[in-house]
Amino acid sequence: MSIREKDKEFVWHPFTQMKNAAEALPIVRGEGSLLIDEEGNSYIDAIASWWVNLHGHAHPYLTDKVHKQMIELAHIPFAGFTHKPAVELCERLSNRLPDNQQKFFFSGDGSSAVEIALKMSIQFWNNKGEKRRRILALDGGYHGETFGAMSAGARSIFSAHFNDYLFEVEHLPFPKDEEACLNALHEQLRKGDVAAFIFEPLVQGAGGMRMYSPGILDKLIKACQDHGVLCIADEVMTGFGRTGTYFACNQLSAKPDFMCLSKGLSGGTMPLSLTTCTQEIFDAFLGDDVTTAFLHGHSFTGNPVGCASAIASLDLLEKDECQESIDRICKRHQEFAEKIKEITDKLKIPFIFKGSYRKANRSRLDSFTGIGDEKALTILKNVGLHFNIPTVTDIHTAEEAAKAAEYVDVLQIPAFLCRQTDLLVAAAKTGKAINIKKGQFLSSESMQFAAQKVMDSGNPNIAITDRGTMFGYQD
Repeated sequence: MSIREKDKEFVWHPFTQMKNAAEALPIVRGEGSLLIDEEGNSYIDAIASWWVNLHGHAHPYLTDKVHKQMIELAHIPFAGFTHKPAVELCERLSNRLPDNQQKFFFSGDGSSAVEIALKMSIQFWNNKGEKRRRILALDGGYHGETFGAMSAGARSIFSAHFNDYLFEVEHLPFPKDEEACLNALHEQLRKGDVAAFIFEPLVQGAGGMRMYSPGILDKLIKACQDHGVLCIADEVMTGFGRTGTYFACNQLSAKPDFMCLSKGLSGGTMPLSLTTCTQEIFDAFLGDDVTTAFLHGHSFTGNPVGCASAIASLDLLEKDECQESIDRICKRHQEFAEKIKEITDKLKIPFIFKGSYRKANRSRLDSFTGIGDEKALTILKNVGLHFNIPTVTDIHTAEEAAKAAEYVDVLQIPAFLCRQTDLLVAAAKTGKAINIKKGQFLSSESMQFAAQKVMDSGNPNIAITDRGTMFGYQD
């Protein structure tokens, strides 16, 4: 039996309706920004394997460091034991994180990192003898799939079956209207009893790449901290260069009390996460008996191989070549956006540009779109929201394009298929608006190819969503 056949017999895939899903694509190896299937076909991993990969697949430096660590020490329990890679990683990160982040708690994924921050926030106030029960979050946020993380995130199709089991969280309006968001926060703070405020700094990822300014986030954090409310920065997606700085919080003047790190932490090779916090929070768990301790842990907490991979990833990220790649990527995004704007101007197509830029040692990766008609433009505002399936759908084949066009307004082409001419042409011939999803580590040429193919087919209704690129590779 082939990999594809065995997968269908045994495997249950995440975020998937297994009854009618397309067969999973069997990948046998990765190389740089490419994935290669069992038949030798190559695909651009434009979503950086769910935003975890910073430097490319099978990077020789990462591979070497992981291999050496596995030979030396693969794993030990992290309660009562420690090891050099864990200590070195925390020391290295302390030089890049906001300077109030003093203590590091290991786990294995982003949801766990968030869960730990929420549990620590609640126990912090219990240990201090204060009754603070309420959690605040931003509307539209995504923080993971465990129960605490789901509670903090937006209610959606993902949480629908479990809403009755989630604890209550007050969701503030997304700070597109900064004054309304700040006023809503002040109203919640006046009620008292707020334990913590959790947010994705500067950009909500799964919520649709929604951007907001460092200025309003500074005001939100300051207002919370003026009332003693603990602030949790969920940097699972934004960390390790995704917003141009090492961490999105590096662009703030205010400093969160907790930070949650994962995804790019290990460079995309090993499951690893961290919850960092201030010395004050750590001290609140110290006591003469175990009742005030944080009694939480995972079997693979602080895994030495994962820590070695994270140290190696930091080595690469700190190299001049990597920072130069980030500059190159920003420049190519600008050039590509300008070229698309030229095309849309000639065709008299409305065009929206928010840009990808660096300024004053700070960079933001924003979105840009060009779209053909007002109806599609309205719909496109929600592209990227996973629960907008009735209006926007992914297509993978020419046959799917024709069928989907009968009931949706926007055909969405995953970026790893953006060089498949037959699919692009079939989608263009439907006359529907087309959104080509750009991922985390794709440089401009493949996107430009896709856009040109669609436009050559006579369909001007095209959108390009820009979500950053892999730092180490060009295609």
